[in-house]
Amino acid sequence: MTAIPVIDRLRALRVVPVIVIERPRDAIPLAAALAEGGLPCAEVTFRTPGAVESLKVIAHERPDFLVGAGTVLTPQQADLALESGARFAVSPGTNPRVVAHCRDIGLPFYPGIATPSDLEAALELGLRTVKLFPAEPLGGIRYLKAIAAPYGEVEFMPTGGITRDTLGEYLGFKRVVACGGSWMAPSDWIASGAFDRIRDETRRVVELLDTIEGRTVGA
Repeated sequence: MTAIPVIDRLRALRVVPVIVIERPRDAIPLAAALAEGGLPCAEVTFRTPGAVESLKVIAHERPDFLVGAGTVLTPQQADLALESGARFAVSPGTNPRVVAHCRDIGLPFYPGIATPSDLEAALELGLRTVKLFPAEPLGGIRYLKAIAAPYGEVEFMPTGGITRDTLGEYLGFKRVVACGGSWMAPSDWIASGAFDRIRDETRRVVELLDTIEGRTVGA
């Protein structure tokens, strides 16, 4: 059976929960809550001491779960992400060394851009799918459409400040693969063990996805 490419799985999911997790023991309850809510996917950011072990636990215990590594800033972190079971990696900016290394080791990588110059640098590196970060502070969907217009071959994964209230605006734009967001599983909910709350908020997101499915606009 042929594995589904990561980009196609992300395109089908439409939302990637962005996770900041401190304690590896919370990893499996968190993954269960997200999956039960309808989003068997997460980007575990490499911002805490417990992040790598949490990613390992999810990758080992939940092979059905699409887990990626976020805030991957160096080739060494890319190696660690792949060794830990990450299926993809994401970064806030575009580092040519990390792009080249991820290509060499076969790890799908979606680096961040914020300006047209960033985007042209990414194109020069052969990238066609990038993260727009931080999406909302940069200007939200209006900025995304403006920056996307001259570059018709590029697709985006906007992240940064997106909420359930603004999600539909982004996903209504056909050049968006998926949106990253932390609102359905913020770090304080994870730390306090509010996994039922995470599951319920994730369900609300999936219900919203059902209502906006197929509503796309041109570039």
